Amino acid sequence: MNALAAQVDSVSALENFEPGLPDRMRILYIATTQRTGDWLAKALAADSASEVELEEAIGSMAGMARLREELFDAVLVSHQPGELDALELIEGYRTGVADAPLIVLGTESEQEMRSLCYEVGADAYVCVHTTTTRNLIWILARAIERHELIRQNQRLTQAQQRRLHQEHEEAARLLDQQRVLIDDLKTLQSGSDLDESFEWESSASRSPLTARVDRPDLPTELIDHYRELLRTYVIMGSGNLVGELSRLAGLLTSVGVTARETMQLHLYVLEELVQGLGARSTRHVMTRADLLVLEIMIHLAEGYRIRYVQRVEPYVQPMLPGFDSPA
Repeated sequence: MNALAAQVDSVSALENFEPGLPDRMRILYIATTQRTGDWLAKALAADSASEVELEEAIGSMAGMARLREELFDAVLVSHQPGELDALELIEGYRTGVADAPLIVLGTESEQEMRSLCYEVGADAYVCVHTTTTRNLIWILARAIERHELIRQNQRLTQAQQRRLHQEHEEAARLLDQQRVLIDDLKTLQSGSDLDESFEWESSASRSPLTARVDRPDLPTELIDHYRELLRTYVIMGSGNLVGELSRLAGLLTSVGVTARETMQLHLYVLEELVQGLGARSTRHVMTRADLLVLEIMIHLAEGYRIRYVQRVEPYVQPMLPGFDSPA
């Protein structure tokens, strides 16, 4: 339930996300003592498109300390070769504490610096001589939006992985319970007294990927036929397979296949199918497989009931009218 709730929250957040300028942004500006952020603060304050709260840190060490202690929507880094190399600073930040948007401000042309900034993990490069305040605000907003979408996608991916993990665990438990059912049927048929707790413990300690039910002592053609039937049933359901299931049950009853052997055949083929799914969802496969074996067992039970009735009460040919029954 927690994984599903997280997935729903992530999807809702993505659907409700409206692109545009945020009402408020909290920005950290990493500068040097020679070029502080007074000019930048005044420029951002003069533009009323978005309220920008600009805080300043002098030097890379101070910037690192602020990022460790506080959260910022984005980080602006002043690039001044010889005094503050933004490329080295950002490369170190990306391997350390910073996952916020990082934007470089410099005096070099964008043609020279843009690709270099991307290569070290920056989100953008802005030349202070050719940009405008509104353009800088939009670059900040787009970088913040991109990182928010990345975080939402990561949460959604993690929720999906947790859900798949839970489904595989549930499939493992169901397969274990069905293995125990086969053991119980074997016990009933043999009439021996086995330790049920031992059977359950040994089965529950295994997983469907490492433990396999024994191959049923049935013809290979029958196993292959049931394998294809299960795959078709998983895709199509029972709507178009009623006649096929009835014929299969008739074949099983005619050759005397027991309920335990039928269940063993089903579980043997199902384990193969689940193992082949890998990291994909197992919920649909397990649900359809349960319906299939239920239908097979119903047809099988009905077939044996009819055979029992025919043996107990054999059919007697009625006499034609006018003929006396033999004395």
